[in-house]
Amino acid sequence: MLSFAVLVLNQNYEPLNVCNMHRAVVLVWRGKAEILENGLGEINSFSISLPIPSVIRLHHLIHRPWHRRKLTRHEIFIRDKFTCQYCGKQVRELTLDHVMPRHRGGGHTWDNVTSACKKCNHRKAGHTLEEVDMRLMKKPSQPRGGIYHVIYPYIDRGYEWGKYVRGWDS
Repeated sequence: MLSFAVLVLNQNYEPLNVCNMHRAVVLVWRGKAEILENGLGEINSFSISLPIPSVIRLHHLIHRPWHRRKLTRHEIFIRDKFTCQYCGKQVRELTLDHVMPRHRGGGHTWDNVTSACKKCNHRKAGHTLEEVDMRLMKKPSQPRGGIYHVIYPYIDRGYEWGKYVRGWDS
């Protein structure tokens, strides 16, 4: 129960982060945040009773610069929505594929790396797309910075965060 995810909003209702319920309760109890959405039930102690928070809003504006996202396997899979960019299958066992093979001058960059299932990656091997007559579903590009990569793992879990996060439904 203490690992229940809570959406943290800035003072201007901009999504900032996702924290666990214990951290959210501490922020509310210390007067640093308010509860906007209640989870299921209440937390009771000897002296107080608080609703379980699902969305909290901080009382003070936090200025946080957005950092560029690092080029990692997991970030590529999130960008491509765990989908093979050649056949369109959604599988958990994905590989990385360099659209222009590295031994032919292709770099390890956001614009040249994509998700591929094992079958498609084996079929393409070290060739170009034209040589094996394959097409990409979506051209790879660097994803925007922002909070969405933090919130993405919680989209399918039934949280009531939709009205606070733009593009939640898409």
